[in-house]
Amino acid sequence: MFRRQFVQLITFAGAGSLAALAGGETAETQTLTYRVKGFSCVTCAVGLDAMLQKQTGVKWSQSTYPQGVVTIKFDPKRITDAELRTFIGSMGFAVDEQFSGQKQIQNIE
Repeated sequence: MFRRQFVQLITFAGAGSLAALAGGETAETQTLTYRVKGFSCVTCAVGLDAMLQKQTGVKWSQSTYPQGVVTIKFDPKRITDAELRTFIGSMGFAVDEQFSGQKQIQNIE
């Protein structure tokens, strides 16, 4: 996806959706953390969060630039790891790998 199309999508989605607060993790909530390639600015990270939070089953997301780390809390009964990866790809980014824990995230900063 071209950068201009991505910016148009996030503008249409509205950055106000970023105000969603992270709730407590329940039995129906899982957290995945990915390294994502393709962020060229903070708008990419903020925009991806806005678009992810519009997806059915996604409860919360936080993306970081320039680290390229995306953490997503989601309901696995409503959306899967594969669907999240596919969606991120459709937004013009590449999921490089999945982290298994917080310790690995700290090492990349």
